[in-house]
Amino acid sequence: QVQLVESGGELVQVGGSLRLSCAASGRISEHALGWWRRAAGKEREFVAAISWSGGSRYYADSVKGRFTISRDNAKNTVYLQMNSLKPEDTAVYYCAVSPRSSYLSPDPAMYNYWGQGTQVTVSS
Repeated sequence: QVQLVESGGELVQVGGSLRLSCAASGRISEHALGWWRRAAGKEREFVAAISWSGGSRYYADSVKGRFTISRDNAKNTVYLQMNSLKPEDTAVYYCAVSPRSSYLSPDPAMYNYWGQGTQVTVSS
């Protein structure tokens, strides 16, 4: 069983930056990890994923070039650095753990543990 706790979400102005963290209670070093988001009234949306070693990363087109996913296996933590934030980035952001190590997928069914989310609000 893995428990995930996201943090770092807050109100930020357009063009600003935030770094989200997701700390895991269990060992996640052998698993791919992902970030997702859900805006009010919209479906959950894939943001980014990273392989167990950090050697492979996969981004949604909407965040490519602005967001960076990284991980620290010694700390059982995954991060999402968000730069050049836009109002459309406003959402609750969730981290998730995949049972696989290197297969990076935008399909939520490929992830079996989820955090409770952290709110990011980008104000114009």
